[in-house]
Amino acid sequence: MDALQKLLKTEKDTQDFAYRLAKELQPNDVLTLEGELGVGKTTFTKGLAKGLDIKRNISSPTFTIVKEYRGRMPLYHMDVYRLENSMEDIGFDDYFFGNGVTVIEWASFIAPFLPEERLDIALRYSENDNSREITLTPFGEHFEQVVKALS
Repeated sequence: MDALQKLLKTEKDTQDFAYRLAKELQPNDVLTLEGELGVGKTTFTKGLAKGLDIKRNISSPTFTIVKEYRGRMPLYHMDVYRLENSMEDIGFDDYFFGNGVTVIEWASFIAPFLPEERLDIALRYSENDNSREITLTPFGEHFEQVVKALS
């Protein structure tokens, strides 16, 4: 299946789209999240958390690398920006193959550790206004079905 692209005009659109995505996820799902600073990666993750019935406030794990949240299934929110140029494995498999959903901001920095089956998500500023363009690229049959459900 090809990638899915959508235009998200507001922060609420971003959170609503992530909320819908969360309803399609299952334990062991890994989502990579790429985009420049301020494009809405944490905003997206807040919507995802809401869709997973997480009540706590979501904040970027920039300085802790991983934050864990409990809902109908756990959410492991990683920001691996600080691991750039490092091949340090901080136990990624424990998260990737655990019982929750893993979201990885700046995932390209740990590409050798990423599972083959995953959903790559890219957020970009739209050229026209303050909107965001989101692209979902599925790897594996499960994620192809997830993307199809969001189409």
